[in-house]
Amino acid sequence: MIFAYHGYPWLIHRLAYRRTNHAGLHVRGYTEHGTTTTPFDMLVRNRMDRFQFVIDVLDRVPGLLATTGPLRQRMTRTQERHRHWITEHGEDLPEVREWR
Repeated sequence: MIFAYHGYPWLIHRLAYRRTNHAGLHVRGYTEHGTTTTPFDMLVRNRMDRFQFVIDVLDRVPGLLATTGPLRQRMTRTQERHRHWITEHGEDLPEVREWR
């Protein structure tokens, strides 16, 4: 299970620590990476963006990565492109800004 928590991930880990089957729990949350920037860039810096969630699923579902390697590469390239774009332009990628 991938848990997207808009707080500190250690809080969820502490709740699940003494429970059975918590090894399959992966929590993404605020990790204090980033500065004043766009809301989406804060998600990227804290590894809570939509591209990271796709990567997390591909990495954690057994056997899935063997058939979806190109998709994972595309998600990683998009994250890299975002980092370069936001540094140069100071705003999110056009496909993120204009997404509906």
